[in-house]
Amino acid sequence: MECPRRAAREIGISRTTGANWSRGYKTYRNGVLVGFVPPLERLAVREVSARFLSQDERIEIADLHSSGVGVRQIAKQLGRAPSTVSRELRRNATAGKGYRPFEAHKSATARRARRHKRRLEANPALRQLVGELLMQRWSPQQVSQLLRRRFPGQPGMQLCHESIYQAVYQPGSALLRPSELAPHRRSPLRSGRDHRRAHQGGERRRPRFEKPMLTIHDRPFPPEDRTEAGHTEGDLIVGRGQQSAIGTLVERQTRTVRFLHLAQRDGDTLHEALKTRMGGLPAGLLRSITWDQGTEMARHLTIAKPLGAPVYFCDSRSPWQRGSNENMNGFCGTTSRKAPTSAPTRPSTCWPWRTNSTTGPDSSSMTAHRRSCLTCC
Repeated sequence: MECPRRAAREIGISRTTGANWSRGYKTYRNGVLVGFVPPLERLAVREVSARFLSQDERIEIADLHSSGVGVRQIAKQLGRAPSTVSRELRRNATAGKGYRPFEAHKSATARRARRHKRRLEANPALRQLVGELLMQRWSPQQVSQLLRRRFPGQPGMQLCHESIYQAVYQPGSALLRPSELAPHRRSPLRSGRDHRRAHQGGERRRPRFEKPMLTIHDRPFPPEDRTEAGHTEGDLIVGRGQQSAIGTLVERQTRTVRFLHLAQRDGDTLHEALKTRMGGLPAGLLRSITWDQGTEMARHLTIAKPLGAPVYFCDSRSPWQRGSNENMNGFCGTTSRKAPTSAPTRPSTCWPWRTNSTTGPDSSSMTAHRRSCLTCC
């Protein structure tokens, strides 16, 4: 399928309208969700075999039928079999309104789609298991890995993470419900999203800060390298109403977590908290800080100079470049309203997808794998 942006440019509509037509969109009234407009049916405009009736033929059938022309005469003028015309008038007629060609063509196109059920819809046991894991705030990647380990050789009980995302984002999905650990969020995903976020093209992005800033590409090591200690990733967890915030810092190699208490959500408060929290560390444990392009770090030079550590910034909409900190923020956001009462049971890529609730941690494999792990979940 052609890119919606390119297709929108070809027919002279905006990118937003093209995206709405391609993916569908929600409708709101007074800030309340009232409905969902489905995407355009691509089969309605796709060229089909000549053995199917076209929309023009249906319009001609409607005109001749309303004029009192018989079925056999209509079929003769169209070059079709009389049974085709008779079946069309019988099958696609609207109750109490007669035969309407545009509605008939839409109904025929919908039947031709032959939509297949998702594996989650056709398999109740699989749907229940995936739903229970999502309610425990497992990510789709973690659920996918568990299904592969628990049901080897059973493709019907396995799913890729993209299939789980599509099932959650589908309008009216049975998986889209709040979890007990995060009842304030409508979606079971840790991000709290119930729809996909639109991706912005790299050519349309622009630097957020006027002052020169170091990007993550200027850092002397790639994002997956964790061999040297002292490199920290940071971000803010913003509270309800944008009125409060907590700073989180995660050291990349040891995964040491530090929290910053912020009385106010502004750059000056964050800067002072960083100096107080990180100023006493030896040089070997404070080599660099990696942050996103939030406005709280607009005056990043006032942080880099007193701490003696450069501040690097990730690319826009690229949270994977700060994987350790992003996953920690997701965990803290989940448990901030309700403290955990037991040890975490979700798997982690750092510990070969093992949990205390399945096979239990294996210290030897965990130690060996930790040295080479690339991301932290």
